[in-house]
Amino acid sequence: MALEIAQRASYLESFTEFLKQTSGDTPRWLRDLRERAFARFCAVGFPTSHDEDWRFTNVSALARTPFRLVRQCTAELTASDLVAWRMKDAIVRMVFLDGHFAPGLSTWGALPKGVSVDGLSRAIGNRKQVVTGHLGHYLDIDRDPFSALNTAFVEDGAYVHVSKGVVIEQPIHLLFVSTSNGDPAMTHPRNLIVIEDEGQASLVEDYVSYGAEVPALSNAVTELVAGGNSTVIHTMIEREHLHTYNFSTLRIEQARGASVTSHSLLLGGALVRNNVHPVLAGEGGECSINGLFIGDGQQHLDNYMLVEHASPHCSSRQFYNGILDGHSHGVFHGRIIVHKDAQKTDAKQTNRNLVLSDDAQIDTKPQLEIHADDVKCTHGATIGQIEENALFYLRTRGISETEARRLLLQAFAGECLDRMNPGSVRSYAETLLGQRILTLANPATSENFEESRCKKEDGGRNWKELA
Repeated sequence: MALEIAQRASYLESFTEFLKQTSGDTPRWLRDLRERAFARFCAVGFPTSHDEDWRFTNVSALARTPFRLVRQCTAELTASDLVAWRMKDAIVRMVFLDGHFAPGLSTWGALPKGVSVDGLSRAIGNRKQVVTGHLGHYLDIDRDPFSALNTAFVEDGAYVHVSKGVVIEQPIHLLFVSTSNGDPAMTHPRNLIVIEDEGQASLVEDYVSYGAEVPALSNAVTELVAGGNSTVIHTMIEREHLHTYNFSTLRIEQARGASVTSHSLLLGGALVRNNVHPVLAGEGGECSINGLFIGDGQQHLDNYMLVEHASPHCSSRQFYNGILDGHSHGVFHGRIIVHKDAQKTDAKQTNRNLVLSDDAQIDTKPQLEIHADDVKCTHGATIGQIEENALFYLRTRGISETEARRLLLQAFAGECLDRMNPGSVRSYAETLLGQRILTLANPATSENFEESRCKKEDGGRNWKELA
């Protein structure tokens, strides 16, 4: 109890100071939103393993860490520092340093008429009608304390608005860079993406780290609104350093006939929680959730999928693959809720996992909750190892063990890439994945990789031992 009081007191201090610093330019509706969210966070605190949605993930080490709220980046980054994270053919690359928009480091192409792209902080003043009509309207802060915490500190992030019938051919790249000056820091990026009826867009959220490897919390939320008959592709890439706690929530609201695809690629971080929550609120909507998570060393990667079918004649597909080595721990918790009026629902969920070491662990929990009587819903999960016969076959053809493992892992991971449309986003993901698998395929490299992940400044202990 004393620990819980100390935890909340620390966040209360940060929140009180945050309200003082922002009081002069904050509209009343936003202040009320923040205060309601923080009250909810204080009421429930951080989740524990007794909470069903967090049954396989222990966040006590995070809760005990005294994070400092970052409102201004102190690192002096230049455009050359960001070259390694450049995605080819993006029409816009918005750069965020510690959750705050950095227009001087961002690049802009010729956007079609009817497209607005800006930092959320500026959009709150310049695009009041759209922002007030959507921000905070869809996220369930009662269900998830991290979403409540994000909303309490909501200030900046990406704002994207595509008007009715407008098509953006090239992707929008949202690059979130977490920096460090040596102290544990927390950021709460908030993104609002509104695609109106018959609009089309592709967006990439990319989370990276710069600077010293010290504990950091990145707690991001994206509210994505897909209008009637719109087509939206959202790709989330997480590859921060190995002392980072990354929590991300993608809340999707789909209107009639909307088609939304969500891709997730989790490669970095110490403790990662990836929440994807689409609500098919309009008849005839389609949603595809495709993801791949790769863990090694002491990594913990938790994927929580909640798909709500709220209207009839909608379809959803979930495909998630996991690869785990070392002492890593993966979680897939996929839940499909079919509401009473959602007749003719067609939903499918598949989770496949490769476990490469005796110490790696995967927990998979597919769930169906059906309240309608005319539906077609299936789910399944598999856990296995690299097929020894396939490995032996490749070795007898003169292929080295490392290359044989790489080929087999690439084929397994490639199932997720195959579900991505050809183009710059897929090429970008293929490059990142190829680099990660090359490290994983080499047993000697993987062992060194694991050892480096476990080394901490606190005498060699890792975050799992602290938990």
